Amino acid sequence: MFTKIAVIGGSGVYDIDGLENAEWVSVDSPFGAPSDQILTGRLGGVDMAFLPRHGRGHVHSPSTVPYRANIDALKRLGVTDVISVSACGSFREEMAPGDFVIVDQFIDRTFAREKSFFGTGLVAHVSVAHPTCPRLSKACLEAATAEGITVHDGGTYLAMEGPQFSSMAESKMYRDAWGCDVIGMTNMPEAKLAREAELCYASVAMITDYDSWHPEHGAVDISDIIATLTGNADKARALVARLPALLGAERAPCPHGCDRALDYAILTAPDKRDPAMVEKLSAVAGRVLG
Repeated sequence: MFTKIAVIGGSGVYDIDGLENAEWVSVDSPFGAPSDQILTGRLGGVDMAFLPRHGRGHVHSPSTVPYRANIDALKRLGVTDVISVSACGSFREEMAPGDFVIVDQFIDRTFAREKSFFGTGLVAHVSVAHPTCPRLSKACLEAATAEGITVHDGGTYLAMEGPQFSSMAESKMYRDAWGCDVIGMTNMPEAKLAREAELCYASVAMITDYDSWHPEHGAVDISDIIATLTGNADKARALVARLPALLGAERAPCPHGCDRALDYAILTAPDKRDPAMVEKLSAVAGRVLG
């Protein structure tokens, strides 16, 4: 099996440098149109794909990003590993603007998004106890470290609905009572959908601000965020450039079982499965549906 790495770029990250045979391609999905065309090519001898999460020109809000179409489209392209790159706020003094966090846990507070590929006629329950892939996260950590980026290994990401930023009361609750480390608006349901699609998923959170809990920083200032985004985007592209060498062109089965997440997840009896749902899930769950 061959590796194919997809990068889902968040705010400020709209391309990948150095792609050979780069081409923007359209991918049809039964879950609607993805956020944009997908940039494909090769980097360091490894197949790559890049999807701007908000679309080029930033046309999708966090709530309107077509998460299901995005993950389905990447699966149809043969992607094996997904790296999420996204901006976030920090709840920790030591996690400063400009730092990166390799997220390993989530608390999902979103409520206006479709969170599963499955449903009536084809029911499945996957485990997201450990929602990111340790193998892929380790590669991201090594790439960030090699680039001299200040990076934190592990952290809990609070996914909020947005598009407004947190109130001070919310920010303090997430930090003090819930023990979260960073806050963002886009990694959920993306991580859950990647697990349903049996894709390894890693989250690289790029800190832009201290949210609103910090006594010396107060409210989030969008102009400061944009300034930090620019520097973070350059570092993110450098991190991505190191991933092909770390992951390699040949790919063994995921040692953590991400690529076999559906082995025992589907509960609907074969003779009760909705044929239309089976067809719709031909990419996401084709391995187990036949």
